[in-house]
Amino acid sequence: MDPKAYRDMAEVEARHWWFAGRRVNLTAILATLSLPNHARILEIGAGTGGNLDMLAGFGKVTALEIDAQARGLAGEKTGGRYRILAGSCPDDLPFAGETFDLVCLLDSLEHIEADAATLRAVHDLLAPSGKVILTVPAHPWLWSAHDVFLHHKRRYRRNGLRTLCSATGFTVQRLSYFNFFLFPLAVAARMKDQLFKSPVATGAALPAAPVNALFRTIFAAERFLLPHMNLPAGVSLLAVLEAA
Repeated sequence: MDPKAYRDMAEVEARHWWFAGRRVNLTAILATLSLPNHARILEIGAGTGGNLDMLAGFGKVTALEIDAQARGLAGEKTGGRYRILAGSCPDDLPFAGETFDLVCLLDSLEHIEADAATLRAVHDLLAPSGKVILTVPAHPWLWSAHDVFLHHKRRYRRNGLRTLCSATGFTVQRLSYFNFFLFPLAVAARMKDQLFKSPVATGAALPAAPVNALFRTIFAAERFLLPHMNLPAGVSLLAVLEAA
């Protein structure tokens, strides 16, 4: 990812409605997984560490991040509370002999060219009955300056993601869209960026405080639905996987 994107992420991810709302929604999903006490949790592609405190509410957290700048920012932000290791998927994983009860790829798989090989490598990291939480951007037709700036390799179709996960050794326990309520606004923003060939993604910056609070409230309201049902549309996809 662009180094500027890491700096921007570190500055805004504590407050920006998308990051904050996603953490709220993921917390609701994690609470449904019946993880073991003292679960061993790995986040792959931890970026600047914005999810680590949230994940620590469910177990002992390890992070993997390829970018040295992002690792440094994550360590500073979290006060050195977590093991944050250098490595990349699928071939540079520093976990010989280790397994995890939960592996999280939270908007990281779309950055990796070899997504199938990565999922196979993740499969090998799971403890018995271990699970994976995976989030990715949905709908290739939404491709815009936002994806280019973040160095995405792809956006995913729902059926394509299901096929990919099944082919790499997983049972798909849940597969839902999310960011459902704000989907029409996101489509409008992406279409505007495509139409005007905008070099800067609409909505990437931190909005004015009232707008940011409103969007966070709307997005985070999905926490009341996601534990109980799959949403029919949205900007992103969320999958819960278990080794087949």
